[in-house]
Amino acid sequence: MFDQFDFSVIIISLPYLMSGMVYTIKLSAIAITGGILLGTLLALARLSRIRAVSMAASVYVNVLRTIPLILVIFWIYFLAPLIVKWITNAPYIVPIGADLSAYITFTLFTAAYYCEIIRAGIQSMPAGQISAGLALGLTHWQTMRTIVLPRAFRNMTPILLTQSIILFQDTSLVYVLGVTDFLGAASKVGQRDGRLLEMYLFVAFVYFITCSLMAYGVSKLQRRSGK
Repeated sequence: MFDQFDFSVIIISLPYLMSGMVYTIKLSAIAITGGILLGTLLALARLSRIRAVSMAASVYVNVLRTIPLILVIFWIYFLAPLIVKWITNAPYIVPIGADLSAYITFTLFTAAYYCEIIRAGIQSMPAGQISAGLALGLTHWQTMRTIVLPRAFRNMTPILLTQSIILFQDTSLVYVLGVTDFLGAASKVGQRDGRLLEMYLFVAFVYFITCSLMAYGVSKLQRRSGK
């Protein structure tokens, strides 16, 4: 079966494939950073005593967590320019581009999942810590920022990393926008040379090895932290 395969195309195209992997890593890093920042704000909003703030954050999180990511990608890419045109009353539609659509989509989508992880981490902290901070004269937000959040993040780091592995896998969906990520680069080479099967096998192998190593690192971290 494999005697008809020509894996030399992988070696020849390796620089181009690695440029795609660089894009995948960049997209993942931006989405993880932005997602954690926005997810933290959403988690605090969901825990807010102001009902309107809590409800708005809950609607955002529940909507993003109950629809396929591919739909969100299409919404941002196709609908966002129309909404911007309608809001600004611009004379024509200004496309936001595939790259920016990818960054925005994965940040917004990932934030919804990080929000629930962070919210659970905050709620798992002893209530006495907040009371102690308030007793020391700190405001509620100072207590959250200096006492609760640092300890909560330390406890939920393995779960955040596990979600980040899932995000790394999901970034391959930007292929539908024509972005040259790792999968997109492999697909273009495969279509050009008529070696799609070899390229897809290589992509699967790289994702398997990369995600397995990351999962192993997370498991070691969990054992060290006793979580």
